[in-house]
Amino acid sequence: MTRNFTQKALLVLVALTLSVAALAQDADALATQAMDAYYQKDYGKSSQLFLAAIKAGNRDLDVLYNAACSLALAGKTEDAFAHLQQLAQRGYFNADHLKQDTDLNSLHGDARWQSLVQKVTANAQAQKQLWDNPALKTPYKENLSDEEKIAGLSKFWSEAKFNFVNFDLVPELNLDALYLEYLGKIRQTKSTLEYYKLMIEFGAKLKDGHTGVNAPNELTDEMFARPRLQTRLVENKVMIIAVPDEQLRADGLAPGQEILAIDGVPVKEYAAQKVTPYQSASTKQDLETSVYEYALLRGSAQHPIELTLLDANGNSFKKTVRRLTLAERNKVGRPLPPMEFKMLPGNIAHVMLNTFNDNRAAEMFEAAFDEIAKASALILDVRNNGGGNSGVGYRVLACLTDKPFQTSKWHTRNYRPAFRAWQRPQDTFGSPAGQSQPNGKKLYTKPVLVLSSPRTYSAAEDFLVAFETMKRGLIVGEASGGSTGQPLFFTLPGGGSARICTKRDSFPDGREFVGVGIQPHKPVTPTIADLRAGKDTVLDAALKELQTVLK
Repeated sequence: MTRNFTQKALLVLVALTLSVAALAQDADALATQAMDAYYQKDYGKSSQLFLAAIKAGNRDLDVLYNAACSLALAGKTEDAFAHLQQLAQRGYFNADHLKQDTDLNSLHGDARWQSLVQKVTANAQAQKQLWDNPALKTPYKENLSDEEKIAGLSKFWSEAKFNFVNFDLVPELNLDALYLEYLGKIRQTKSTLEYYKLMIEFGAKLKDGHTGVNAPNELTDEMFARPRLQTRLVENKVMIIAVPDEQLRADGLAPGQEILAIDGVPVKEYAAQKVTPYQSASTKQDLETSVYEYALLRGSAQHPIELTLLDANGNSFKKTVRRLTLAERNKVGRPLPPMEFKMLPGNIAHVMLNTFNDNRAAEMFEAAFDEIAKASALILDVRNNGGGNSGVGYRVLACLTDKPFQTSKWHTRNYRPAFRAWQRPQDTFGSPAGQSQPNGKKLYTKPVLVLSSPRTYSAAEDFLVAFETMKRGLIVGEASGGSTGQPLFFTLPGGGSARICTKRDSFPDGREFVGVGIQPHKPVTPTIADLRAGKDTVLDAALKELQTVLK
């Protein structure tokens, strides 16, 4: 039954709504301040702020958990257990994190710890039974049954239908029609390899960098073996940009050579047929990066590939290169360190933030800050940063200002079954822009530039959003990948897995960058001439920009 509100009642409702919204903003601000105090290891202050946020109405489980951590670190054992027990009663189920979190080490000797862990573990088992039931987590075999194959496709389709946050970015997609089409295709597959190729292709139709299907580990060397050779699309040509393999260098491969063909097929035709259909990408630049940098030379370790190459002098020649297994690459490959720092001519600090996967990048930056602070200008390079935890990047930015700065706003779908039954529109749930606090002890006030590229991704894009909002300096280079969010991970039959993007981030003012990319203030694109000359086009442009500023 629908009730009519009087004008007076409506005004009261509006006033109450505004009041609740104001309280929520206060609670969120307190929680943000609490996290900043936590990062500064002021656990007494952070615990007080978390408690104030909870009292102000913040019922987020993360806030409750973080309050317990700060309380434990501050030596307030009773209060820490009280909040953890409340957390468990409300359904918290991340038992693995709870047991491994060093913030809670001081509680492990208490008799209440084991009962708490048991309750959270029981919550986890209940969640798994509902959402990731072991019945569909079947082991790998060379050819899954038709039932397993159909169940896997159905699971991905249903998780996407109810959880994917970016359907508006793929308006042409008819997910149900696609599902029916692929049901027919997967019935024709004769192996798990064929099946997972189709599953990966199905996931790529959602055109999202944080959504897709992962093949079982047993298929890694059949699908993802590759030579130690880095390629990139430069000025619309497929170029070799690095040859870390000594044997390949000795065999005549070198940066600056153009790849004309692969196995006798023109390289772009080869990419269109054998690579592009399997890449989950959110933007044109994201797709080009996935195709021509990450996936172009992938394939079976049992099948070497023939490259037709063109050198700087116009000489064409062919080379056959072997794809290395994962074990072979791990023996010789070394990942980039989280942070690298060197001084450039003109007393300019060049800090490469290569990943935000853990706290090490921020910790290394803070450890080197006294040296960095001596520089006349600072270049923060996130061109090769694929993301991780956004908070790591915010810790770096906190050293560049003495004022609070805004971070991304976000939303997720707020699916409520009863609303659908009542034919009411579905809405979204989200949060306005967050706020991070300055470091308070470390402050760099001189000119700063940030370098970006299509490889700047996910949490590294959140870093760019906060940097631009701070108005602390220019972003130089190319547009970022245009994909961030929170993936939902789940298993598939035969040892595979998948993820669905459930969260959409944007600038604090609502400007979108997912599906677009964050645009640089000063666009600079690498050139073939500079590649062959061993020059870094984007870095050189940034140095010229700073020379102008420093004069």
